[in-house]
Amino acid sequence: MALTEPRLIRGACPHDCPDTCATLSEVHNGRVVRFVADPDHPITQGWLCAKVRPYLERVYADDRLMYPLRRKGPKGSDRWERITWDEAIDEIAGRWKAIIAEDGAQAILPYSYSGTLGLVENMVAATRFWNRMGACGLERSICDAAATTASIATIGGKLAPDPRDVAHTKTILIWGHNPASTNPHFMPFLREAQRNGTYVVVIDPRRTVTAKSADLYLQVKPATDAALALGLMHVIFRDGLHDPDWLDAHSIGWQELRERTAHFSPEKVAVITGIDAETIESLARRFAAESPAMIKFSDGVQRHENGGQTIRALLCLPALTGQYGVRGGGIFYSQSSHIVWDEEAMGKASECPPVPRIVNMNRLGASLTGEVSDPPIRSLYVFIANPVTSTPNAGATVQGLMREDLFTVVHEQFMTDTARYADIVLPATSQLERDDLHKAYGHRHLQYNHAAVPPPGECRGNWQVMQDLAAAMGYDDPWLKQSTTEVIEEILEATKTGNTFLEGITLERLQDEGTVAYSVKPDEDVPFAGGRFRTASGKIELRCDAMLDHGVDPLPDYKEPLEYGAERNQLGDLVLISGAAHHFVSSSFGNQPSLQAKEGRPQILINPTDALRLGIADRSHVEVYNQRGSCELIARVTDETAPGVAVSPKGQWGQSMPGKRGLNWLTSDRLADLGGQSTFHSTMVSVRPVRTIAATLLESVAVPAD
Repeated sequence: MALTEPRLIRGACPHDCPDTCATLSEVHNGRVVRFVADPDHPITQGWLCAKVRPYLERVYADDRLMYPLRRKGPKGSDRWERITWDEAIDEIAGRWKAIIAEDGAQAILPYSYSGTLGLVENMVAATRFWNRMGACGLERSICDAAATTASIATIGGKLAPDPRDVAHTKTILIWGHNPASTNPHFMPFLREAQRNGTYVVVIDPRRTVTAKSADLYLQVKPATDAALALGLMHVIFRDGLHDPDWLDAHSIGWQELRERTAHFSPEKVAVITGIDAETIESLARRFAAESPAMIKFSDGVQRHENGGQTIRALLCLPALTGQYGVRGGGIFYSQSSHIVWDEEAMGKASECPPVPRIVNMNRLGASLTGEVSDPPIRSLYVFIANPVTSTPNAGATVQGLMREDLFTVVHEQFMTDTARYADIVLPATSQLERDDLHKAYGHRHLQYNHAAVPPPGECRGNWQVMQDLAAAMGYDDPWLKQSTTEVIEEILEATKTGNTFLEGITLERLQDEGTVAYSVKPDEDVPFAGGRFRTASGKIELRCDAMLDHGVDPLPDYKEPLEYGAERNQLGDLVLISGAAHHFVSSSFGNQPSLQAKEGRPQILINPTDALRLGIADRSHVEVYNQRGSCELIARVTDETAPGVAVSPKGQWGQSMPGKRGLNWLTSDRLADLGGQSTFHSTMVSVRPVRTIAATLLESVAVPAD
């Protein structure tokens, strides 16, 4: 075979992170030999995070799935036989046709989320084929549903400044967010701003990597963030530090909000949050006086029962002193609403049957075990997701997957915790083996990903498999036969209508340049410039009557999660926070040896006070349990977490843990106040020492007499 010269292929990191890094793959003789960051990208700036640097280890892993498999033994036994793609597609289509004939397509549930982002491989693959079938709908609310609902209602969407604008910020509150691990390319801009005088405050139940370099760290009690925000607003209103002229011109309901905050004195909020009243007073005065002031939060702060109202409170706080529309001020959450892909071009819903019913993804276990009936879910198709590891109340999910009458298909790169319960497993491509278009939610650039190499073995991409299944089901619609580039071009052109951010951006330009910045006009550069909001009123809705449609108070409020209060004694005495791991993206990379070694063994952080009370030693084995389930972890005794709070980073696969049970066997699948949001952090647990097999064997060895 003739040797070829090395060449560089432009790409994009596909994983669920605001950074959406620009990458370069060096290809030599049909193999990627080097995977690096694009030095010319203004945000990526030539470096990749710890998660993605060893990406080739993942792409060329020995245990990567290469061929379709059919289950041989009992469900969950991990016994398989190799089959052909034709056999797999024929069996899936045949089973589905029989289900549809008996119970309709509503008995078939596609389950996907963000294991891989991208316009085609994620969004189009999750809509077109399933809409055509008339399958059961999935409410994809595990991550950011409460914040999305709150943001649209309060300020008109998820709009944020350019991350480089933090250079203009005088005070920044990084709230329930650890960008050093989950938004790392923001950190150089933050550190430069801090060196130039920006005052950095981190508010988080855990003293994270980001918190360790802050000017002020506040160890707030979990799920009390709304009370703290209302307390800060109380001081600003009480001391006349607000801007009534700006509020009169650009907001709705500020006088009513002032009345609400009157009930949240610093003394009362101190009891709720664990932050002393003096600190609340001084922080409120600093936030009001040091303009521009910004609040940067991410998704973890909303994952409890009062999550929507918490986001509402955070969104309201900068309005009191007119920080919206000021460069370096306001809210930094997400850029997602700057460009919203044309829904009809993406999913072709108008040409398809109506969605017969919708299942909330957080209730997957409950839905598979009886909550959804008449008819029950009879087939589950999982792709770009690993619900046994990442969905709450995993024990119920496993119980559902073990049903003999449930036909489960998993399309994956590896034999995940979920794939082990499948009837058929299909091998998936990696990012280096497919084309796609990526829209960042942490900056304002589109990123085109070119396939660098052909798929190995018999791996196929999501869109290709959807097309194979569509053909087998007898669907002949032309929009199910389009190539990836045809799909991207159609959606891009449809979305351009009325969206100035896409002016001058074409498919050809994206393919040629790789990275293309949004076309931002001067008056759009700073979100909400001139006090203009995308709400129906054109103002920020501090009192938001749209909340009534959700059964929520129109004014932001604080409520303690039920599991922390009325149900506390039933479920345990420690609040469990399952924040992001530094080396995994949810469960992605959780099986990668080098990253497993860096992240360390699955652990739980416990304050010394609790460890002493419970008889738990540092580095000892513990059982963490409640009425939903249990798992075994290594205890780390540390003051990084407060008394009464335990922290265990998410993402570890259950198959590598004792009893094959991961952290989400413990977490609550109750829904939050807005958007059907997950409530991972509304979880109470108990912790006790356990005797390991190794310890028992050692103790059984006779000790020689002196």
